[in-house]
Amino acid sequence: MEVAERGNLAGVQHVVLVLSGKGGVGKSTISTELALALWHAGKKVGILDVDLCGPSIPRMLNVQDRDVHQCDSGWVPVFVSQDKSLSLMSIGFLLEKPDDAVVWRGPKKNALIKQFVSDVAWGDLDFLVVDTPPGTSDEHIATVESLRPYRPLGAVLVTTPQAVSVGDVRRELTFCKKTGLKVIGIVENMSGFVCPHCSECTNVFSKGGGQELAQQAGVPFLGCVPLDPQLTRSLEEGRDFLQEFPKSAAFPALTSIAQHILNAASPASS
Repeated sequence: MEVAERGNLAGVQHVVLVLSGKGGVGKSTISTELALALWHAGKKVGILDVDLCGPSIPRMLNVQDRDVHQCDSGWVPVFVSQDKSLSLMSIGFLLEKPDDAVVWRGPKKNALIKQFVSDVAWGDLDFLVVDTPPGTSDEHIATVESLRPYRPLGAVLVTTPQAVSVGDVRRELTFCKKTGLKVIGIVENMSGFVCPHCSECTNVFSKGGGQELAQQAGVPFLGCVPLDPQLTRSLEEGRDFLQEFPKSAAFPALTSIAQHILNAASPASS
């Protein structure tokens, strides 16, 4: 633990990784809304976006035009809120143009991930939410290994309901087991489509795959987040969905996930 005491994560109480076995399941959406929900619960929150090839969180939080500055202890994250209690670090801030592709081999990606973990001056945080790329590749191993000295609270696994996605997330569960990363629980995203006119929920991608997987694996099920046009629009426009649409169908699902994280972090559950 000596390295951890001296590092920039020394003031971070809890690290939560958001993982999935495949792309396109809304991992960055869950990471963003989880961070916002924890922030609305009065916590100081940082988001570390290590999805190097698809850094979408700066846009989701409407800070894509900001610059990252250096200080004595490394990079200063971009502050999303005026009171500096919500902050973000992403490779999106380091690209010259937003459309630039990150065409790097593994070692260079791994080096940047390690640098992101060690060289961002987060200050004191209650939670650091880490948005990872899809899969179980060397980038994940680099992320987990770099964070290991700081004893992460665990991982939230994101799936969509259909069998193909659930199968990929099953492999992610194996990855967590092999790397000794605790699974906080599974989220079933895009679980039904909420009609903006009549509020009826239609199961576009079937339903229940994530819940079934959680039961089989003996890990907590954190809830179903429906496809909600209001949520999609908020993310596209970089607006705070939780503040603007408290009556939407996705709101209770997202705040419930955050409550699970708060419960997992409370001293009684440790």
